[in-house]
Amino acid sequence: MLLHGAIGAASQFDKLKEELKGNFEIYSLNFSGHGGEKIPDEKFSIGLFADDVIKFIDENNLQGIDVYGYSMGGYVALYIASKDKNKIGKIFTTATKFEWNEETSLKESKMLNPAKIEEKIPAFAKALEKRHSPADWKAVLNKTAEMMVELGKKPLLTDYVLEKIENEVLVSVGDKDTMVSLEETANAAGRLKNGKLFIFADTEHPIEKIGSKKLSQEIKNFFS
Repeated sequence: MLLHGAIGAASQFDKLKEELKGNFEIYSLNFSGHGGEKIPDEKFSIGLFADDVIKFIDENNLQGIDVYGYSMGGYVALYIASKDKNKIGKIFTTATKFEWNEETSLKESKMLNPAKIEEKIPAFAKALEKRHSPADWKAVLNKTAEMMVELGKKPLLTDYVLEKIENEVLVSVGDKDTMVSLEETANAAGRLKNGKLFIFADTEHPIEKIGSKKLSQEIKNFFS
């Protein structure tokens, strides 16, 4: 199962799915309010997105399925594993931010200002509009920013929680990622009972910057 990141969508995995075709039976979904899904009245939260995944697993009889989670998708996968080690199997995360506090959450949330994005990065604004249509992409960003602020006040994957997770996990990050540090990624890998660290060379944060061929090869290596 492939889980996308914050303000992302399952469509971002299209090239990756092509690379993995023939090696795995692949599933993906859009979190609530993402990729054209109806935006819920309730706040965005890791718990809400975890419920999306659990519902999908239960409806499709996929108990114990292995999961690749990009960014927030990795956080959701680990959160699920912390609640039920049998719901999903092995987990591979990339560019997942673990160090949430009020300072980092405010910094991250300010980057999701729709007006500033329209003004300074109009091409990205258009991409977000297309990605989340017919839902309002601006609402997606605003609700995500609110979620980040709440996560900064009460992070869910503390060191204590990570130490209780028993699933086999590969925690990865790009060496040029300016949003997620190597230090916080290495700490998470070290806290996990069955965690390992992998570093993508010459790689930035956006999943499009990783490259589907490079990513697919590491997914095959880990899950095969």
